[in-house]
Amino acid sequence: MEDTKGKKTIFVGGLVDDVDEAAIYQLFQVFGDIVEVQLPSAAANPAQETETKHRGFAFVTYSSAADAQDAIDNMDLNEFRGKVLKVNTARPIKASMQPGAGNRAIWESEDWLQQYAKPLAQSGGVQGRNAQRKAQADGATEVEESANAEEEEGMEE
Repeated sequence: MEDTKGKKTIFVGGLVDDVDEAAIYQLFQVFGDIVEVQLPSAAANPAQETETKHRGFAFVTYSSAADAQDAIDNMDLNEFRGKVLKVNTARPIKASMQPGAGNRAIWESEDWLQQYAKPLAQSGGVQGRNAQRKAQADGATEVEESANAEEEEGMEE
C-alpha cells in the first residue's frame, strides 16, 4: 500500500467550468501554505469546445503533508459552486511508473502487430465476414461430398 503520510499534493475533482486557479487557491489556503495550484488545460484536444478552460480537476501542492491531509479531511465531498468536490491524495500517472511506457497505442508496435494482427480476410470486418462465408460454403460442399462418398462406400460393402 502507498505511503500517503508524506504526500503534499492533493487532487481536487468536480470543478465547474468557470473556476480558475485563484478561486481554488482562495478555497484551499485556509488549510496551510500553498506552493502551487495546477489546473490542467483542456486545450490538448482541438476538437473540444474552446469555451472549456480546464478539464474539471486541479492539483494543489502544500508546503507540508499535514496541511494537505487537513484539506482532504475537510473538503472531500463538500459543495463548491453547485458541484460536489472529490478531494484526495494525488497519485502519479500509472503509465509513468512503467519503464518505456509512452503515449503510443499498443497496436502501433511492430512486435504486437506481428503477434496478434490477423490477415484482412480473418479480421472480422466486412471483407473478413464475406471471406468466411465463402470458405464455409466451400467447406460445406466438401463435407457433403465426403459424407456422400462415405455413404456410397458403406452401401457397397
